[in-house]
Amino acid sequence: MATTTETSAPRDKVSYRVKRLLLGPPLITEQLSEEKLSNPIALGVLASDCMSSTAYGSEEMLRILVPVIGVAAFSMLMPLTGVIIFVLLLLTLSYRDVVTVYTRAGGSYVVARENFGPNIAQIAAVALLIDYIVTVAVQTAAGTDAIISLAHLIGHGYTGLDHYKTPISVVVVLILMYGNLRGIREAGRAFAAPAYLFMFAVAMMLVVGVIRFMADGHLPHANLHAPGALHLGTPGSGLLYGATLFIVLRAFANGGSSLTGLEAISNGVSAFREPQGVNARRTLIAMSIALAIMVFGVSTLAYFTHAVPYSDGNPTVIAQEAHLLFGNGWLGTVGLIYVQLATALILYTGANTPYTGFPFLASFVAEDSFLPRQFMRRGHRLAFSNGIVVLTALALSLLIVTRGNVDKLVSLYAIGVFTGFTMAASGLFAYHLRRQESGRTWKLAVNLAAAIASALVVLIFAITKFTEGAWLVVVLFPIGVWALIRINRQYRAEATAMETMPVPGADRPTWRRHIVYVLVDSLDLATLKALRYAHRLRPDEVRALHFMVDDKHARQLMDNWEDTAGTTVPLEVVACPDRRLRRAVADLADRTTSDGQTALTLLLPRRTYAPVIGKILHRGTGDALAKAVEDLPNVAVTVLPFDVERAVRTLEAGRPPAP
Repeated sequence: MATTTETSAPRDKVSYRVKRLLLGPPLITEQLSEEKLSNPIALGVLASDCMSSTAYGSEEMLRILVPVIGVAAFSMLMPLTGVIIFVLLLLTLSYRDVVTVYTRAGGSYVVARENFGPNIAQIAAVALLIDYIVTVAVQTAAGTDAIISLAHLIGHGYTGLDHYKTPISVVVVLILMYGNLRGIREAGRAFAAPAYLFMFAVAMMLVVGVIRFMADGHLPHANLHAPGALHLGTPGSGLLYGATLFIVLRAFANGGSSLTGLEAISNGVSAFREPQGVNARRTLIAMSIALAIMVFGVSTLAYFTHAVPYSDGNPTVIAQEAHLLFGNGWLGTVGLIYVQLATALILYTGANTPYTGFPFLASFVAEDSFLPRQFMRRGHRLAFSNGIVVLTALALSLLIVTRGNVDKLVSLYAIGVFTGFTMAASGLFAYHLRRQESGRTWKLAVNLAAAIASALVVLIFAITKFTEGAWLVVVLFPIGVWALIRINRQYRAEATAMETMPVPGADRPTWRRHIVYVLVDSLDLATLKALRYAHRLRPDEVRALHFMVDDKHARQLMDNWEDTAGTTVPLEVVACPDRRLRRAVADLADRTTSDGQTALTLLLPRRTYAPVIGKILHRGTGDALAKAVEDLPNVAVTVLPFDVERAVRTLEAGRPPAP
């Protein structure tokens, strides 16, 4: 009579079921080609970091100038903005070259690696990795400032949200992490719109400003002596309206934060649709044009309205500009709300840009064996999940330590990104220097100018902001580069050791006798499974061993072993009076194989239980025992898992569990 045996598929773990519920069904690798960004979505996702810095770049310059030269700061703001836009032009031309020559993602890291070698490239890697971490913190903190500024202006000085700045920023970072863990396509669709909303908001402010200026001949002025506003300095007879060169350079360094994020497109070229280089180049140019217009526009409005920074950061300069331009009526309030919400959204989504760049860059560095190879693994939804989680953890730490203070975070900001700019431009200069091609002179001149300008910004920032937090980045740079090179050295040493082949015929056994020891803790289905497997190995001898650390338990085990007909292998008990189980197992294995002609296989039954309750109710020693003998020659260890939880479910279903 034929019988039918029903088997059930293994049940997914609770952790996997939760992951599937939160992130959706897993994507298969073949779907990776579908996870690409169109140009409009790429502009919104990859350019949001760069364009969103418009919201605080001009304010950070005023924050340095106003306490020193007072109202003259607004006049100084315009030439500094012009210099920043000129640097933007040089960097755009250089990075246009980058995405044309290097169509694979990786940006300045790939450029430096290909032209200066992998070790020098780690300078770019560390620079960009630090920049991405700080970017998440800066953007989310500035976005929260936009929300709080809105509450200040429409709530007539309401400060109730000020105490929740850090918690709000932390929640936003966690939301960004969740969106990116769901996959590139979902994150792109969700995070592209705010960039266009913000561009429209700035355009609306500029149009209203032009109309009001043409109608009245001037724009409304902010109250420079309002409570909480920065104290106005007094221009002296020094250089440039009383500002020393040092102060001007500090202001320029702060304003350089307006250009951070420019490299995001080159770091994410592989996220574009084909042809990737052409699409990335077009998106880069569109982003730079939009950024230049917005940076110049916000600075110009600050010049005419005298919007002054506040000591606690709220209300922000751009919020004051919108409030002054739109007026106090209901229509003006609607306009202010729109501008501030759009500003908050793009700042928050600007923090999303590193979630594209950091994991991709980390995967490239890991592929070159300078970071742990876990960063190369794609997760449940084809995203580089490990990179996303690490980025989130580090950015949250930075937010909490600085309490979301944008001014403190900016001090850590531009060194990393401008070092990346320097490496990219220098690499392209070296690339074209080795080639004879049309337009070579122009390309050499552009990249050399971009490299010099970027290096000067790094130097200015390191000197002028050293005591304000830049020292931390200056210290972390060499440590980070050393750590990455040290990781690579370890990987190379391991690879060399594993690839060093012995004499021919090394795959043949060198022993004459093979013994299998089954380590027994109790007589149960897990032990029977191990004994059955031992016989399948066809050794010369099979022995069941119990190391006695508890006399009573050992005697009970021996009685059960004699009374049970489930096995034909006799049980041997080895005394272990000092209860050093791992030492006893290692000593026995060493003695057994000491003749050099005996091979020993240790079979360790490992019982697996429910994840949480199993760790509470049971202790696992199998892995520890395996580690104790892993270095002994002629000793092999096999851990045989037995799912106790599944056996419980089988028994509850009315069927006897089987080994």
